[in-house]
Amino acid sequence: MGRAGKALKQVLETYDISQYSIAVALGIERNSVYRWVHEIRDPTAETVVEIVKALEGINPAAAEAFIKLYLVDALENKE
Repeated sequence: MGRAGKALKQVLETYDISQYSIAVALGIERNSVYRWVHEIRDPTAETVVEIVKALEGINPAAAEAFIKLYLVDALENKE
């Protein structure tokens, strides 16, 4: 499975954000978030954008950390 779940799990733990909180912000069931952070399923590209928006509403620093973990680190590792 992909990087999005790993990045989301790390951000939720680091910033003490519950899976329920992000699910509510996204307007989805918590079990969807559970599947992402446990790498059972990957969120779609559109959902990744929505995750960033939801995190910005909860904690802007968490949104920045998610972007860094998901995108920037991935690009740096390709070099």
